[in-house]
Amino acid sequence: ELESRGFILRRTISDLDINHLNSVFVAVGFPRRDPDKIRVALENTSSLLWIEYEKTRRPVAFARATGDDVFNAIVWDVVVDPSYQGMGLGKAVMERLIDELLEKGVCNIALYSEPRVLGFYRPLGFVADPGGIRGMVYSRKSKNKKL
Repeated sequence: ELESRGFILRRTISDLDINHLNSVFVAVGFPRRDPDKIRVALENTSSLLWIEYEKTRRPVAFARATGDDVFNAIVWDVVVDPSYQGMGLGKAVMERLIDELLEKGVCNIALYSEPRVLGFYRPLGFVADPGGIRGMVYSRKSKNKKL
């Protein structure tokens, strides 16, 4: 269905223009990132999917996952260019990314999300705090005193 609407699904970074991807990140509210660091992150990513709009040859939707390719994965950087939102492209990349991870046997797929978009992830099978589990993140900002 994507192809009939002029979209091409990609699974490698070989044709991905990092600067255009960075523009999509900025357009959805992410901070502008160093392109060299983006490239390193993508090279260390176990699964990624992006959608290119055939007419512009630019990325319009993107998602990636890192992990051990056996038990655990974390989904990162799910974005859809604001000009293309509401067309099902975010759902398309997420469904395919989840399928790829499940085919590898990964059974624990986590993601970080802003509260305003939790409703997007719920129909895809994600739940907040399953079984009362709470995630924690190390933060260099905290200045905990040693006891």
